[in-house]
Amino acid sequence: MAIRPQQARPVPPPLVAALDALRRELGIPDDFPPEVHAAAIRAAAAFPPGAPGSPVRKEERADHTDLALVTIDPEGSRDLDQAVFIEQTEGGFTVWYAIADVAAFVTAGDPVDLEAHRRGQTLYAPHQRTPLHPPELSEDTASLLPGQDRPAVLWCLGLDARGELQSTSVTRSLVRSRVQLTYREVQEQLDAGTAPRAWQLLRTVGQLRERIERERGGVSLRIPEQEVVVEQEQWHVVHRSALPVEGWNAQISLLTGIAAARLMLDARVGLLRTLPPAAESSVRKLRTTAEALSIPWPGDMSYPDFVHGLDPEIGAHAAMLYSCTLLFRGAGYEAFNGALPEQRAHSALATPYAHVTAPLRRLVDRYGSEICLAISAGRPVPDWVLAALPQLPAEMAASSRTASAYERGIVNMVEAMALAPHAGEAFTATVVDVKPDGSRGTIVIRDPAVEVSLAVPGLPLGGAITVRLANVDVSEGRSEFELVQGTTPRQAPEATPGQSPVPQH
Repeated sequence: MAIRPQQARPVPPPLVAALDALRRELGIPDDFPPEVHAAAIRAAAAFPPGAPGSPVRKEERADHTDLALVTIDPEGSRDLDQAVFIEQTEGGFTVWYAIADVAAFVTAGDPVDLEAHRRGQTLYAPHQRTPLHPPELSEDTASLLPGQDRPAVLWCLGLDARGELQSTSVTRSLVRSRVQLTYREVQEQLDAGTAPRAWQLLRTVGQLRERIERERGGVSLRIPEQEVVVEQEQWHVVHRSALPVEGWNAQISLLTGIAAARLMLDARVGLLRTLPPAAESSVRKLRTTAEALSIPWPGDMSYPDFVHGLDPEIGAHAAMLYSCTLLFRGAGYEAFNGALPEQRAHSALATPYAHVTAPLRRLVDRYGSEICLAISAGRPVPDWVLAALPQLPAEMAASSRTASAYERGIVNMVEAMALAPHAGEAFTATVVDVKPDGSRGTIVIRDPAVEVSLAVPGLPLGGAITVRLANVDVSEGRSEFELVQGTTPRQAPEATPGQSPVPQH
């Protein structure tokens, strides 16, 4: 599921009390304490580097404002973490990736830092953001807004002609983004053949990195996301498949995270984003599921190649993709200093990986950036970073639980609001998941975009059924369906695995 960054929107009356109750239940604050706002304002006033009171000296920053960097984000974003510029070289490509330098404004132990540790990450809702950092920083002075000189952690990644990473450097720099773009704008120009050369290289490098990901055994599941959107002040849920450019842009972030992990592992200090490998028995269950759904999976075909060939618009394939989420359980963070952790890889990516590209929105990235800066410069990692490392995995786990509960709660409420006028009506649904004992399953309705559990034995995995909306409660975010008589479920295969959430990389 996804809730896209948007400007503040009025809340539909049926949701006002329910959203307030959800935020209270999860302990989500409405604003920052006055002392945090005051500290952010002081930090913003101390920019640019070299100004009185600035935490970063001017001579520590190289001037790279000549790079034609651009940001590519969802429409309405203000917290711009990343700006990219790609150029072709004689032997391959150079990827310049500028990341907002939060540590230029936030000092360990100051009010902004302490509040960021309490929050962990930015939370999004259609009517408001709950940012990790005060908007004076996250949506203004620290954000890589176009036409503004900004402090950045600048990655320079050298790739060969195949897209393989050959060299890495990371430095504190001063940058200036040229323009703020949306995914749709870039995709439309690429499709029309009118995109500038640097955008075309984003597609080229993105596709090369996607191929490399598949070759090493990594998998990105293309399951259409439930997304809450607001159009003319109307809230509703849609199923949205990502644009190709979103995947190519994500590959640049993944490339940077892979480069960061290599630096950390070589220096034996860092914070990795990890995911345990899937058990062989889980892969066998997936093959059984594919057989039950009549989806060919030759014995010599790898799991990544199999998944890449699935079309989420086909009912049986959608069910298969949901079953594939079985392999994505237990994502977390591993902090280390000295001894290397036993679990080092992110199994969905099939490589070690670290979070360093979203410090305005995610707490750990500021620490990952500082570790890589120190390693790249041949300096010791700062003491304030090492002191925080042990507790960061637990802090991020707690904030992720809150974020998941918040997003799921909002989606459930908006689903219920959209369904409320249709009580008693029948809908066609696709069965995308069946529990191992066959007692219940998960169904998806396309319009309105609804995903809900159905307590009916023997649902036909991948099949279409007719259901009736039996009960709906907007305040509770609850929608209950019943199977329409005349629809005949069949016995689900014993080995069909249950659904599990897909972790964010």
